[in-house]
Amino acid sequence: MPKAKIARKSTAIDMTPMVDLAFLLITFFMLTIKFKAPESVQVLIPNSISTEKIPDRNVMIITISDNGRVFFGITDPPMRDRLLRRMADIYKVRFTEEEIKKFSLLPDVGVRVQELKQYLNVKPTEREKLNKSIFGVPMDTTDNQLDKWVIEARRASGDKLALLIKADQKTPYPVVRQVVNTLKKQRVNRFNLITSQEADPRTAVAKPEE
Repeated sequence: MPKAKIARKSTAIDMTPMVDLAFLLITFFMLTIKFKAPESVQVLIPNSISTEKIPDRNVMIITISDNGRVFFGITDPPMRDRLLRRMADIYKVRFTEEEIKKFSLLPDVGVRVQELKQYLNVKPTEREKLNKSIFGVPMDTTDNQLDKWVIEARRASGDKLALLIKADQKTPYPVVRQVVNTLKKQRVNRFNLITSQEADPRTAVAKPEE
């Protein structure tokens, strides 16, 4: 008897739903992702074996460059808004709502409060150039504005901000000591130094010799 031939079914897969799903995911991430604003100064932090993670919210960061310039910032934009309004009252500087909004988008500040208005009104590209030459937040005995930034940030947050110091490997030690002394004046004795994690020698496994 002749054998009956079974018709072969097509194995083609319709990829249209998968392509649609991919585009939906890409669109979702594009709409929800938040880009971090570039910091005013880049520092090369020292290494340590600490495994403690840096919190993402409610953080006050004091950054010290390799040449000793000090920058102050906090992580939460709404709190930056409240903080600038408090500093404006102290130093009698009038900021517009647009300038306050610009400040709330900046990760940190490294100029005198009296110069901040001019700093906010330059173009972002010009601001990047200024960051290479600005003096930093003053903290000398006659005009310790870092002290005021820290005080008012703590008040604006209800003293709920974690404090981090981010210093470059080449930062002069006297500058770090001056920052720490400024904090001690306010009885701020709990803060962390930001470091880059390296392998813990106590848990390192010796490589067998060949």
